[in-house]
Amino acid sequence: MATKIHSGQIVGLKGFQIEVEIDMVPGLHRLSIVGLPDKAVEEARERVSAAIKNSGFRPPQKKNNRITINLAPADLPKEGAFFDVPIALAYLVESGQLKFFTDKKFFVGELALDGSTRRVRGIISLLLLARENNFLEAYIPEGNSDEASLVDGINIFSIKHFSDLTKHLSGEKIITPIKQKLFLPKSENVGLDLRDIKGQDFAKRGLEIAAAGNHHVALIGPPGTGKTLLARALASVLPPLSFNEALDITAIHSAAGILREGIINERPFRSPHHTSSYVSLVGGGTIPRPGEVTLAHRGVLFLDEFPEFDRKVIETLRQPLEDRTISISRAKGSMIFPAHIMLVAAMNPCPCGNKGSTKICICNNSALERYARRLSGPIIDRIDMWLEMPQVAYDKLSSDIETGESSQTVRERVTLAREVQNERFGNARYAVNSEMALRDIKTYCALGDTEKKLLETATKRLDLSARAYHRVLKVSRTIADLATSKNIKKEHLLEALQYRPKKDLF
Repeated sequence: MATKIHSGQIVGLKGFQIEVEIDMVPGLHRLSIVGLPDKAVEEARERVSAAIKNSGFRPPQKKNNRITINLAPADLPKEGAFFDVPIALAYLVESGQLKFFTDKKFFVGELALDGSTRRVRGIISLLLLARENNFLEAYIPEGNSDEASLVDGINIFSIKHFSDLTKHLSGEKIITPIKQKLFLPKSENVGLDLRDIKGQDFAKRGLEIAAAGNHHVALIGPPGTGKTLLARALASVLPPLSFNEALDITAIHSAAGILREGIINERPFRSPHHTSSYVSLVGGGTIPRPGEVTLAHRGVLFLDEFPEFDRKVIETLRQPLEDRTISISRAKGSMIFPAHIMLVAAMNPCPCGNKGSTKICICNNSALERYARRLSGPIIDRIDMWLEMPQVAYDKLSSDIETGESSQTVRERVTLAREVQNERFGNARYAVNSEMALRDIKTYCALGDTEKKLLETATKRLDLSARAYHRVLKVSRTIADLATSKNIKKEHLLEALQYRPKKDLF
């Protein structure tokens, strides 16, 4: 009778349950792995054989047995080293060297030749899969212990060596389940502080609003005006991560194979170079993998030198900026990746960068027109706020007197505004003003007669599209939240309107 061990693997960001089945019959020796395995899975034969031998058991012999290992479902491609541990266990049970009750137990992990375990990617998604499928116990490599401590509702056992696992399953030496760690978001500011940046009060105010409502923002100014500094200082004013946000972010980075620390306790800040391809930005590949947009989920995606990105790359941002998801379809599968990001784009006003500054702009009209055409109307419409940053005067740069508010002070206001939004939207998992649907805008952005007349005049004069109109309302709602105002007032609308791009900008 064939032995079955429960396991799983990651496809995209999602965990899929895999059944590792093994059958051993007398005959000419052959060890076959079937079920659409890739090269890493096929090579598990050599890793598993050596690990079994070095753990004190009898490895598969080269005589008198024919071993077939099936990874079900057979139509799902299997990739990676997730199945080393379950394959080794299945062989020991089938060969009579180990006995244990396999039901309601979930196993995953890579084996070294000496029998020690190595971490695998996507362990959080796999544990959530095991919990959803009512498994009682999950066995994972020791290297995945920290991130696994975020998951509750299932007994998780950390395995350092394969022999430790076999002793536990046989009852010889019991392993204690790992304890769920108390999640503590990173609260102290160890990076740039807004107070360290001289001048640019208008841009600082705009970034505070953007952080409070998670609005997309563009910074425009000559070289050296502090665009990159302000973008990097933005992390210091964003609200702390909630537990659910930290779980999502850690799971994404783990599934992508780039998680270096056990638990991510601060919002991600991704800053890809302007030579990046559209696949690296939004994800893709033969088997779709997440890109920079998804890796910035619940954090900041900073695109410096925004117009220098390939036009095709910029245009791929249309869907994620609007829908907060990325849908990728390939011949071998379709994936939907989350993209709840805050886009911060930085750009010069012209190719030479001197337009509007004290220096002489050497760009002719043709160069200015080509530069303006690098950003299409739909992309411009999808950015909520456009912040112009002029050159900073010498007296401000050279002054030793600290001016402006600290990041901690601004962060407290931003956090209070986010709490207002969470309460407004019923404490939904994701509830920020920038993600309001049309029905929510009608409910929470109602205007008085004076405000309606003002917005009507502004819409005609600025030639606002329907999308831009709604984004003005969303930004106004955020400004009102920062001012602890229940209703959107005239001054809130006026401030939101000044963040729309001027007609002479493009």
